[in-house]
Amino acid sequence: MNDVINFETYLVISHKKFEIYLLDTKNFKNLYRQQFTYQTDLEKIDLNLLSEFLEKNIFMIEKLAGNFVKNINIIIEDNSILNFNLSVKKKNYSGNITNLFLEKTLSDINDLFKENYNQYRLMHMLINKYIIDGESYSFLRDKINSNEIFLEIKLISISNLIIFKIENILKKYQIQVNNYLDKAYIKNFYKDEKIDISHKAHKLLNGLNINEVRITSKSSQKQGFFEKFFQLFG
Repeated sequence: MNDVINFETYLVISHKKFEIYLLDTKNFKNLYRQQFTYQTDLEKIDLNLLSEFLEKNIFMIEKLAGNFVKNINIIIEDNSILNFNLSVKKKNYSGNITNLFLEKTLSDINDLFKENYNQYRLMHMLINKYIIDGESYSFLRDKINSNEIFLEIKLISISNLIIFKIENILKKYQIQVNNYLDKAYIKNFYKDEKIDISHKAHKLLNGLNINEVRITSKSSQKQGFFEKFFQLFG
């Protein structure tokens, strides 16, 4: 069997279309790509059609990969996606804006989100702007001496209800979801770049957006709360 590490499966879900990709990450090309377009009077994902779509395509992907599909990345477009911006001012008593200081600040924001929006799962945490001593930065390259930092942050989340419905379908194939990604965010980040959405998602998951913070469970990673604090200091 082929080394499953070299392959990633991406499933794109919306109320208009389903797409599925098998990405060869070693050679960075799609070995398999299928899509299905459908019409509905409601802006709602047809879960019955999604189940049929997977039934037709999962076997073909497993045959090409030479292994069972155990994990999948889901790119979703749905009206349950919640976007909002917030501003945070944080005092820094040590006198240095460091990676550790920012990590603690963003961890607090994540905890606050979970406490107040427990019916949603956070997909993306994006730092749009840093303001230090009145100066605005789109990203930070070096440690900066300051007593205070002001952050403009965007949070993108999705309803736990739609997650439950999707994962209930995937249970049939014993597939777990690695990541949920917002389709609108991916399209907006790349704008007119004409590559498959699986390539775009893979690059973002591997740190292309230096101002996105990827979050993972504390219990699943030894390195701490943040899977990767994406090069906020370059």
